[in-house]
Amino acid sequence: GVCSKEPEKILKEVKELSKNGFKEIILSGVHTASYGMDLEGNWDLVKILEEINKIEGIERIRIGSIDPTFFTEGVIERICNLEKMCPHFHLSLQSGCDATIRRMNRKYTAQEYKDVVENLRKYMKDVSITTDIIVGFPGESNVEFEATYEFLKGIKLSKMHIFKYSKRTGTKAAEMPFQVDGLIKEERSKKLIELNNALEVEFMEKFLGREMSVLYEEAISGKENTYVGYTENYIKVITESDENLEGKIVPTKLVAVKQENMVGIIE
Repeated sequence: GVCSKEPEKILKEVKELSKNGFKEIILSGVHTASYGMDLEGNWDLVKILEEINKIEGIERIRIGSIDPTFFTEGVIERICNLEKMCPHFHLSLQSGCDATIRRMNRKYTAQEYKDVVENLRKYMKDVSITTDIIVGFPGESNVEFEATYEFLKGIKLSKMHIFKYSKRTGTKAAEMPFQVDGLIKEERSKKLIELNNALEVEFMEKFLGREMSVLYEEAISGKENTYVGYTENYIKVITESDENLEGKIVPTKLVAVKQENMVGIIE
């Protein structure tokens, strides 16, 4: 069953972190979406987000990886009213083909996933949606892989982490028939990595010329006066500055796309 950490404890920890100068909070857990089911009162994940949103000093709230089924339209409406909620969500997908998704024992369809993505985009400007994909799950035929490929090409997520399925002893999947050949996994993985690289650039290019707030995390070692930080929607930004930017949130103009990040200028 679900074992939720007490809300008072969470809020106390967040207040402590805020006192110590932290500006961004990431909530993560196992089955984060089920938070509060075992608690008295009407606690759920959105309510805890609403409470953290009121804490002074915290400027940004993120949620770790979360099940797409969490985002009903009602939940999205509540979340988009929280001004500190970052428009970036990691929604685990694993495959874009319903037959594969079913064999993985997941509780949603590709279409339901797509509906969630479209709703988030409707309610939250600039939202970034990232995901994990597994290629070569037992029984994934060429037809199934192509369905996944076309699905991902169509919904254009901002970043996809691609994993090749590997056998884990003792799991149901390890015993399944039609294990996929290593070379085929390699080929499929390559194809999706190429797609991902193109979509990542396409997403970042939308923000060229825009000024966005960037939370700078650290200086890049070996490069003088160069800092790395993230926009609210989790674009990695590299910026040169004579001032120490560590731990600061600074409006930054995004002027170029360079591999997996953008280049910023502080005007």
